[in-house]
Amino acid sequence: METNEFLEKPVKGLFYRYLVPSIIGTMVTSIYVLADTIIIGKGLGSVAMAALNIALPIYNIFFGIGLLFGVGGSVLMSVYRGRNLKKEADAYYTAAFFMNILVWLVCLVLCTVFMEDLAWMLGGTEETMPYIMDYIPYIIWGMGGYFLSAFLQTVIRNDGAPKLAMNAVIAGGVTNIILDYVFVFPMQMGMAGAAIATVIGSWLTVAILFVHFFTKKNQLKFNFKGIRPAFIKEIVVNGFASFLIEVSAGITIFIFNLQLLNYVGNIGVTVFGIICNVSIVIMGLCKGVNQAAQPIISMNHGAGKRERTQEVRGLAMRNSLLICAVPVLVGLIVPNFYTYIFLNPDKDILSLSAEAVRIYFVGFIFLAVNMVYISYFQSVVKNMYSLIICLLRGCIFVILFVYLLPVFLDVSGIWLAFPAAELLTMFVGSRMMKNLSFRKL
Repeated sequence: METNEFLEKPVKGLFYRYLVPSIIGTMVTSIYVLADTIIIGKGLGSVAMAALNIALPIYNIFFGIGLLFGVGGSVLMSVYRGRNLKKEADAYYTAAFFMNILVWLVCLVLCTVFMEDLAWMLGGTEETMPYIMDYIPYIIWGMGGYFLSAFLQTVIRNDGAPKLAMNAVIAGGVTNIILDYVFVFPMQMGMAGAAIATVIGSWLTVAILFVHFFTKKNQLKFNFKGIRPAFIKEIVVNGFASFLIEVSAGITIFIFNLQLLNYVGNIGVTVFGIICNVSIVIMGLCKGVNQAAQPIISMNHGAGKRERTQEVRGLAMRNSLLICAVPVLVGLIVPNFYTYIFLNPDKDILSLSAEAVRIYFVGFIFLAVNMVYISYFQSVVKNMYSLIICLLRGCIFVILFVYLLPVFLDVSGIWLAFPAAELLTMFVGSRMMKNLSFRKL
């Protein structure tokens, strides 16, 4: 899509043109983990599922780094295209691409050397460690698929090819699901089979995304001469909120797992594994909405068209709230619906999961609002605002509440920590948005 189309076509049509491919793309990305969980839960049991949930933060970190450079580079690329500065836009893209490659290689070396230490640090126990060590070696050795997939999806979507990004992710996701089943059930490869299926699916997505560089739509060009040292800081600052969203999801999983092990043991981690996987889907939906809005907002912000940016923000907010309301209502009315998707549960798991889902899922309504705030502030290069919201919801409030509330409410307080953190963050974000509306962006 040409830059002028972003700036002149009706906003609503542009938004919905990007919305469906973006949502499908992010949804299928979440299926990489979701398929692993369902297959492992049904095929290997609750302890294996608990082990997978303990290992999940490492996936969040790898994918988050890809988004750090993908979103950071794409936002700046789109803003400079909006200003009709193509060479500068290409230089930001070039810097982001090679920074992503460099960090991938450093992480590969470090994680390979300290693999077992990493597994223990994530919360491995004597019972779960054999399963974890069957799973994470393949995730670590194949981590480049996550780095490149997250990066390229974002950049190519900003380059006007949302359908290719969607198709690439669908192909990888479908392949992952098929291979998950084949490797775990007929071939009896256990956790290793699930991990290998995920890695193969991710690299297939990357291979298809690279096709964009050989099409007529491709406007991405390397510009090494235009790169300045300041670009590194600007890219990291602009993409850090996206990175923090992924990493904070890993932090939430980590600290919840530790608290649940203290209060109710492995059964609590298993139930939280169910919640985590539904959360991944809901987060994917929210990200899809905001990824549809981001290139339109960034391009128009660069061109100084403020009314168009606000119109897109309103569309993103309405769609996010509508999308999140459906799983919340299902969780409140029939909470064990989700439990049966992942497990063949016993009465103890059913008893714990019903209360957990009803309390925890309320927070998704507030999450929908916070995700729009984060994306909007990123898109208009108000990075401090987006960073504050990410830190509050993903680190400060959730850690505070997950340790404070159980003192008074026992295990119910652990489940309540998430909605409480999102609600307080929403109030802060709302205040920031009101302050910004009184000033010129």
